[in-house]
Amino acid sequence: MLETADQAVARMQEGYSCSQAVFASFAPRFGFHEDLALKMTAPFGGGIARHGYVCGAVTGALLILGLRFGSNLPKDNQIAYEITNEFIRRFEARHGEILCRKLIGFDISTPGGSQAAKESGLFQTLCPELVRSAVGITAELLEQGFDSLET
Repeated sequence: MLETADQAVARMQEGYSCSQAVFASFAPRFGFHEDLALKMTAPFGGGIARHGYVCGAVTGALLILGLRFGSNLPKDNQIAYEITNEFIRRFEARHGEILCRKLIGFDISTPGGSQAAKESGLFQTLCPELVRSAVGITAELLEQGFDSLET
């Protein structure tokens, strides 16, 4: 897990978004090429296109969990929902929130909020920790699987 988390943080330092960093770090395990993983998750950075909605690290993680626990049958997604709820519970327990704008304390959907967030240095301090946390929780859930949630 540490290697995956370090890889995700390194991606952020290269300029990729939190969603890209998390998803691309796990994607090869599920048959995704890195370029496809990065393209597919590009819109989710900054809480979906910098709107400050659900944190991109959370979104990237949930996409990975969907690949592992989701179903292609419409009535068979209960496990994916339960894993998603467990991820959210753990992330919120660590950070108090899953919304980007509340986690970072700025509304990055506005030019002023985006600039203030950049100047605060949060993208270099807090966001990598959120990515590291999302990777860790994802790795735990992938390793533990669904059975551990039923006990």
